Amino acid sequence: MSQPHESAALLDRSDSRVNQTVGLAASLKATADRIRSGDLGPLPVVIGLVVIWTVFGILNPVFLSSANLANLLFDAATVGIISLGVVCVLMVGEIDLSVGSISGFASALVGILWVNQGWPVAAAILAALAAGALIGSLYSLLFTRLGMPSFVASLAGLLAVLGLQLYLLGNAGSINLPYDSFLVSFGQLDTLPPLLAYLLAGASGVVRLLLGYRAHQRRRQAQLSTPSLAGVALQALALTALLGFVAYYLNQDRGVPWIFVFFMGLVVAMHYAFTRTRWGRSLAAVGGNREAARRAGINVRRIYTSAFVLCASFAALGGILAAARLASASQQAGTGDVNLNAIAAAVIGGTSLFGGRGSAYSALLGVIVIQSIASGLTMLDLSSALRYMITGAVLALAVIIDALARRSRASHGRA
Repeated sequence: MSQPHESAALLDRSDSRVNQTVGLAASLKATADRIRSGDLGPLPVVIGLVVIWTVFGILNPVFLSSANLANLLFDAATVGIISLGVVCVLMVGEIDLSVGSISGFASALVGILWVNQGWPVAAAILAALAAGALIGSLYSLLFTRLGMPSFVASLAGLLAVLGLQLYLLGNAGSINLPYDSFLVSFGQLDTLPPLLAYLLAGASGVVRLLLGYRAHQRRRQAQLSTPSLAGVALQALALTALLGFVAYYLNQDRGVPWIFVFFMGLVVAMHYAFTRTRWGRSLAAVGGNREAARRAGINVRRIYTSAFVLCASFAALGGILAAARLASASQQAGTGDVNLNAIAAAVIGGTSLFGGRGSAYSALLGVIVIQSIASGLTMLDLSSALRYMITGAVLALAVIIDALARRSRASHGRA
């Protein structure tokens, strides 16, 4: 009497294995279809990064040493944080040209309040972040209430905020931050203990596995196509192995910088906000079609305000950490190529200049590309002029790829 039941159970298990195999094949096919339709994701950036590292590694093997890569991560974190804010305004189809000036002004404000006025360092940092948020609120007011283009508003802000920075620092020109302080140590020296680095690598894989399983269960309950659990497990294993190797390699010298881990934490938090919250979906909707978003009931004005405020706040935070990295707040902070690198990193990483498409990981990938170019050319003792030309060429290529991808998606949608 038990044979029919056993046969049914065997058949169910067989069907489960077949469905899982089909799910994995379907996932690979869906990825290929997205690429053909123009949704390239981070693929061009990853390929470009591999090419850059290969070329510089051949020309100077020291480039790929653990010591140089650790320094690269120290330097990338500050501009990366600024670029993370730029992603917010680009996603709504706008721009902020003053992020460099805001970062320099925030560093000057921390130096004045902390060193000259004797404020606690935490209070000085909060005041600088509040000043950045206030500047972002002003931009949103000019844009949403008065109709001033963000390009013009932020260009005027660039000049005004730079003037405030120069005024605060006065004739002294710079303020040295206490070298033995936590802030400076965090920006220059602190790295993760090796064991903690390995634990974080393992935890990242576990989190990826749990999130993938949760998504699988939700889609299954909704009777939608589900991602293969084998594919999810493979992704989690690959992530753990990759991060574990990175931790092992960097631990051969200085280790994994705390400041870069902090940047990564912000990237993960913003990725969740972009992809898992109503605010993030509204951000992409406004950037894709503002009128359609308004008719769908989205408070468009509030979304624009949040984007500008977050952009300026991240710029202020990046400026504070840049001052910690240099142990100084000076009139040169935030000038030079900081502004352009932050914007270029977001675009090179895959955020669209046309709005509606972007990712927190764009800031991460883009800033590593830019910092790799700068580090590699410096080690080859080549001029900064060449670095500007190469970065400009990479930026132009990223915009061309984005434009072609948009055209491909549009034609694929009509088909």
